[in-house]
Amino acid sequence: MPKNKGKGGKNRKRGKNEADDEKRELVFKEDGQEYAQVLRMLGNGRCETMCIDGTKRLCHIRGKMHKKVWIAAGDIILVGLRDYQDDKADVIFKYMPDEARLLKAYGELPENIRLNEGIGGLDEVDEGGADDYIEFEDEDIDKI
Repeated sequence: MPKNKGKGGKNRKRGKNEADDEKRELVFKEDGQEYAQVLRMLGNGRCETMCIDGTKRLCHIRGKMHKKVWIAAGDIILVGLRDYQDDKADVIFKYMPDEARLLKAYGELPENIRLNEGIGGLDEVDEGGADDYIEFEDEDIDKI
């Protein structure tokens, strides 16, 4: 049996996010960058996004963020545009929900963008639950 020389395994790496509670400085876009909202995750470190300029782009999650910062559909991210490929971009930064609300309040994001909700109605609650059931009369049950 080889001797273990490391400091731990997968579970040790998993518990590294103690710094999430503290406030961080708000990052604004610069030249060659754009705000975007994730439409869907594609796997293999890629996602499909709708940028604020109205272009749908395929984005690559960079290695520093891969498996460390979890990105889901509906998240607001900052992408770096490629000057040689207009339909592709690279994810630079993920905004927390309170930071995305601040960006919207500062006028960086348009008013019609929907925050805190998944794309495609993933988070919508079905209010009309009573319509899901069919009521039978006693004589209808005998026929079944």
